[in-house]
This record gives sequence, structure tokens and C-alpha cells, in this order.
Amino acid sequence: MRSMVKCVFTLVLLAVATALLGGCPSKGPEPGAAPETSAAAGTAQPSGPKVAMIPKIEGIDYFNACKRGAEEAAKELGLQLVYSGPTENKVERQIEIIDGFIAQGVDVIAVSPNDPVAIAPVLRKARKAGIHVITWDADAQKDAREFFVDQCTPESVGYALVDEMAAQVGPKAKVALVTGSLTAANQNEWIKWMKKRMADKYPEMKIVATKPSEEDQQLAFQVTQDLLKAYPDLKGVFAITSVAFPGAADAVEQAGKAGKVAVVGLATPKGMKPWVDSGTVKTVILWNPVDLGYLTMYVAKALQDGSLTAGATELEAGRLGKVVGKADEVILGDPARFNKENIAQFDF
Repeated sequence: MRSMVKCVFTLVLLAVATALLGGCPSKGPEPGAAPETSAAAGTAQPSGPKVAMIPKIEGIDYFNACKRGAEEAAKELGLQLVYSGPTENKVERQIEIIDGFIAQGVDVIAVSPNDPVAIAPVLRKARKAGIHVITWDADAQKDAREFFVDQCTPESVGYALVDEMAAQVGPKAKVALVTGSLTAANQNEWIKWMKKRMADKYPEMKIVATKPSEEDQQLAFQVTQDLLKAYPDLKGVFAITSVAFPGAADAVEQAGKAGKVAVVGLATPKGMKPWVDSGTVKTVILWNPVDLGYLTMYVAKALQDGSLTAGATELEAGRLGKVVGKADEVILGDPARFNKENIAQFDF
């Protein structure tokens, strides 16, 4: 009898322990909620402001490089950096992620919008909740954010692209344009300045078609193939995102038109190296995306602590030194060119 009571008592204890340790399932994240920061056991987490950084799309070289720079600066500044973006080029997913960050009560939201208009309401919602909002890489409607961290002036990017194309194929060539999205603010600004440069300096250069690739390299490949077939006298293709450029270059190379059709665009040097090495692409134009992510964190910190206000003409940004401010923008610098002579020196 005593043995039976002891056995029952033991079973009761085991049941209680099971209920306390694992009997109740843990609550998962809310749909659309942004991820929390985490740290390995025994490591101290930063106690500074919490900055949520949202790229247009996760997992591509360009935004991976931006993330690296942001992590570097966040460590220097003691910021809690949370990085989360969509896996597809969809503003709807960005909106869900931002809603999650608003619910968390982060201090700063930094986003590269896929659509400047569609994303504006949720950014205004964040500002109304007392969260600082900045855009980087691409802008939103101005009243939806406080500052825009611009990689280069749109004018300098547009002019560099067109001047490079003219140098390769001449000032009278028929060219096509493969963009990322027809709603991306930064790409539309570059296109505006590209057209102005053509009108002012190369009036006989003509863009015969503009096609979106939706940040999908295979789609960029396909639309470029279609353009080559539709316009047999095409002399050049502008591909103005880090996903469109390799897709377009691959299409030109596989069509046997390397050296006959120039491909000029914006992408990371590491991503374009195979086509530069093969001679399909002569020049890659870009800025340093690592530095862009780095600068974004310095702007976030300065805005949050009140040391950056509208109208600032410069900002001290760590290893970048003083960068230029203009009204409600901070500008990284001028675009750089990468070619066979220097492309192997860069690891982004």
C-alpha cells in the first residue's frame, strides 16, 4: 500500500513538472510582426535606441552589403539593430513588417520603399506613434518621413549612366531600359535625369522601350531577350538595379551579342564580375552599399538624439567623416565606376 501511494505521488510530481516545463505551447509571433533582436547566451545586448531597418528585398548582394554596413555602425553607436525585409519585391509585405515594428515600439524605422505612395500611410502611422522615420536608398512621400539617406544625387546617377552609354555606343544609338519596378521612386528619379541628360547632350540617343523586371533576375533576362528580338538594331541596354543588370548582361551574352550591344547599369561589383571578366560589361556604376547602410545608422542615431534637424548642411558620420546634408536629405557621395582594372578589389 505504501509503495502504491509513493508511486502515485511520483507520477503527480512528474505531471506537474511536465506542465510547468513544456505542457503549454509558447505563443508564436503575431502575423506580420517584425522579429525581435536576439543575442547569444552570455553576450550583452546594446541598450541604446532600437532601429528597425527594412530593405526592399532580403537576400540579394546589394542589400546584404547595406546590412553589413548598418551592423558595423550599430555596433559603434550602441544601437539595437533589427533588420527585416520581404523575400519578394512587394510593398504590401513591407507594410506588414512596419506595422509589426510599430507594435514593438521601436525608436527609429529606416526603410527603402518599394512604392513611395503605397508605403506612406503606415509611415505616417509610425510618426504619429512617436517613432522617428527615415528612408534610405529610395524615398517615400516627404511628409511620411523626416530624412532621406540618399546614396548619390539622382542627377549624378542619371548623368553617369548616360555618359557611359554614349562613350560605349555613341551619341545616336537606340537603347532600351530595364528597371526594377515602375513605382520605385529612386529608379524613376534616375530615369528622369537620364532623359534630361540625353535631351541636353545626346538628343539623338533614343530609349525605344522601358521594361520592369520586378527585382527578378530571370525576368530581367527574359525581357532583355525580348528587347533584343523586337529591336534588331538595338545598340545598348540600361539595367538600373543590382538584379536587372546581371539578368540583362546574361541575356546579351547568351544571344551572342557581347561587344555588339552594350550593357550599362547599377549593381554590386562582386555580382557583375563574371560579365566584366568576359567582356560583356565594360563598366559597372554604383556607390558603396556598405557605406550606405553605415550612414543610415548614423542618421538614425543623430535624428533620435536630436543632433540632426531639418536644414542641416553636414553630418559627422564615423569613418565616413563629414557628409553633406541638404534640407531633409543626407547624401553619401558621387557614384563610382568599376571595371576590369579595379573590380577584383571589392568584396561587395
